[in-house]
Amino acid sequence: MDLTNVLVLVLVWVAVGLITGLLLTRRGHDPRWTLVAMAMGPGFVPIAFSKVEERARRAALEPRSALPEPRSPGGLRVLVGLDESAQSRVALDAALDLLASRCGMLVLAEVVYYDERDEDALREGDEKSRRLNALAERAGEIPTSCQVLTGPPGRTLREYAREQGMDLIIVGRQGRGVSTKLLGSVASDLVHRSPVPVLVVGPDWSPRTAGAEAVRPTRNGR
Repeated sequence: MDLTNVLVLVLVWVAVGLITGLLLTRRGHDPRWTLVAMAMGPGFVPIAFSKVEERARRAALEPRSALPEPRSPGGLRVLVGLDESAQSRVALDAALDLLASRCGMLVLAEVVYYDERDEDALREGDEKSRRLNALAERAGEIPTSCQVLTGPPGRTLREYAREQGMDLIIVGRQGRGVSTKLLGSVASDLVHRSPVPVLVVGPDWSPRTAGAEAVRPTRNGR
């Protein structure tokens, strides 16, 4: 086998692995699987199919906390998507500052990859729940629920909002630097695909400036 054929084989091997790894990530799995997939090439394809089927089935069976009753019949049901970043906390600040008087019920949600449920699941879940519960104390008298959800962040948030009859989703938008789970691509996913209105809050927002941009997508996502 000459050098050209070897190079073509290597490129095909890596390309198949890369595509498979990216598709697995889009299904809600840890992006680090992409590196494994590139090394294994076509051999990773059956593993990917197995993981997608198994994790999606298990996630569907995960219990979710019951939502509290709104404090007023006409109050807004607001979902705030959070992660560990400072930018996502700005989204919560905006929700409390702009909507406190109209918010009937608040849900603080963090989305984790399926794989994070497998690795030290109880410890990981407890840490995230504690962080969300600490943030929930800032809501004061607003009935608040904390949810740790599993799956692709954008799709999981918008499907949860639809299923639970939420009136508004609020998320942060990244400034400069590397995007994280709820900043950048996830906000874009929600804006273009969510059937529930979305409020995207910029990283420089403060109560003195109107640094938040409200977007209400149509039902077909356009």
